[in-house]
Amino acid sequence: MKYISAITLITALVITGTIFIKAQDSGETDSKIKWYTIQEALELNKKKPKKIFIDVYTSWCGWCKVMDKNTFSNPVIAEYMNENYYPVKFNAEGTDTIEYEGKTFINKGMGRRGTHEFAIAILQGRLGYPSIVFMDEDSKLLTKQPGYHTPEKLEPLLAFIAEDAYKKTNYDEFIKTFKSKL
Repeated sequence: MKYISAITLITALVITGTIFIKAQDSGETDSKIKWYTIQEALELNKKKPKKIFIDVYTSWCGWCKVMDKNTFSNPVIAEYMNENYYPVKFNAEGTDTIEYEGKTFINKGMGRRGTHEFAIAILQGRLGYPSIVFMDEDSKLLTKQPGYHTPEKLEPLLAFIAEDAYKKTNYDEFIKTFKSKL
């Protein structure tokens, strides 16, 4: 009888702890990025021009998951991206048909993990995950950055592009005067 009571108590504690942790996690909903599909972002950009930020990822990419957890969940990063960009999550192995600049891009499914033609185009054939891509207000490719980005590394890059500083100075000069909000 005492054995059953101990199991019941332990189970209750585990359930309570899980609920407490989930409640803390759900309190961060205001700091989430509003992700769009690439087609949604391109359409929105026609009506209200903004730069487009594309997170190019795959489902099997470990660093992509770390970036989702550590970087994209950061409230400062999320707020800045939502205000200044149309943020896009793009699965480089996805199967959606993409219309961009008068061309149709598909995933032909070549090989074990078929790569989407749009990923190949925006990464200019240099496939690595995660990668981030920036487009201007006219939906034209500005630049791409491969690899994992911490919030501290991504924040100045977001500002450099969003504030058009890249038109006036180089990144090394910009970073010297950048004031972080992290």
